[in-house]
Amino acid sequence: MAPEYAFRGHFSEKSDVFSYGVLLLEIISGRRNTSFYNNENFFDLLGFAWKLWIEDNILALADTELVSKQCCHQEILRCIHVGLLCVQEHANNRPSMSMVISMLNSEIIDLLSPTQPAFTAAFYGESLPNSKWSINDVTITNVKGR
Repeated sequence: MAPEYAFRGHFSEKSDVFSYGVLLLEIISGRRNTSFYNNENFFDLLGFAWKLWIEDNILALADTELVSKQCCHQEILRCIHVGLLCVQEHANNRPSMSMVISMLNSEIIDLLSPTQPAFTAAFYGESLPNSKWSINDVTITNVKGR
């Protein structure tokens, strides 16, 4: 779910782009976004993909069956790159769907460098606040383990 929709209820064409990016990363990795639920290091696929991206080891995200076949690694890398561009935290940084199609068809040669995806800040040195307030300031939830 796109962050602007999850936090503020705003839905746009770029929300669909976000969902498409998650789906694209799921297809390439062979893992569901929520398959990291009990993993201590990553909350979701986006966090895992971003870690591999900044470590310059992004091909490790791809499913081993996909990599072991005689598939073109450049196409896998392009799909992952486009997927990361689609899941940018701010909707303005995400491409339109027509741009995504052009990027996947290699009509656009030079791809922009992605920035950190949504929902991954807590795993890279930025801590979440101890309390969350609802939009209407009626409820307060303390975020701490039992």
